[in-house]
Amino acid sequence: MKVGCIGLGDIAQKAYLPVLGGLPGIELHLQTRTAATLARVADGLHLPADRRHADLDALLAQGLDAAFVHAPTVVHPAIVTRLLEAGVPTYVDKPLAYELADSERLVRLAEERNLSLAVGFNRRHAPGYAQCADHPRELILMQKNRIGLPEEPRAMILDDFIHVVDTLRFLVPGPIEDVTVRARTQDGLLHHLVLQLSGDGFTALGVMNRLSGSVEEILEVSGQDTKRQVLNLAEVVDHKGQPTTRRRGDWVPVARQRGIEQAVLTFLDAVRAGKVLSARDALATHELCERVVRAVAERSAAA
Repeated sequence: MKVGCIGLGDIAQKAYLPVLGGLPGIELHLQTRTAATLARVADGLHLPADRRHADLDALLAQGLDAAFVHAPTVVHPAIVTRLLEAGVPTYVDKPLAYELADSERLVRLAEERNLSLAVGFNRRHAPGYAQCADHPRELILMQKNRIGLPEEPRAMILDDFIHVVDTLRFLVPGPIEDVTVRARTQDGLLHHLVLQLSGDGFTALGVMNRLSGSVEEILEVSGQDTKRQVLNLAEVVDHKGQPTTRRRGDWVPVARQRGIEQAVLTFLDAVRAGKVLSARDALATHELCERVVRAVAERSAAA
């Protein structure tokens, strides 16, 4: 199977290439316009010259069976369009695009071509988070915080907070009936954000503080007098009376702990089986993010 990787930044090098580079039956091809990065990464993977490509045309000429897109978000629409028009099943980092209209267009194009389009919501596959789907979920709380990183709202929400939005959507036990957004902005930058989703019998809260003093990710689901807490995707604490803790094994790869390995294998297995993966549910997450963007803009304008 010929698989292309487009964009060789941190996420590709730290998360995806260690998985793709170790899979049997994969003929891996790399593409980036940065010659020094291409040479360094390809050398590290011991890839021959004919699997190193400086432009997308050269990569597409290889007759790819699948592609992974890890280029900057701003170029996602153009790259994914080229891949889908060439008939290549595509996996792309979140978000599909900064603008909802572009995301909608890409999903329609994939459907018109009957091609898989997968979006990198790896937390759905992370073992700790997947286990929360089997726990009572009357109240869901997810925090994803950073140090000294206030940012322009659309970029922050679509590049980072989207993980919180998608995880809440994944875990809510029923239809969402109400959406509430609270935010603090200053000088055009978003400092913190709170999203509340509620429905029959549940409330879900997503929180991001970019001036938190700590880099952390905490997920809690509770109900029926029990609670499950996941700390930084690595440690699961069950609370029912005396807490019990399960930690990531010493030899568990980070890509598996964070659900990236599982997401990659799910996508490639579908391609091999001729199964088309729909991006419609991923698009629903983008639609909710757009709603959050607009709510933040309205609150900023009214301030």
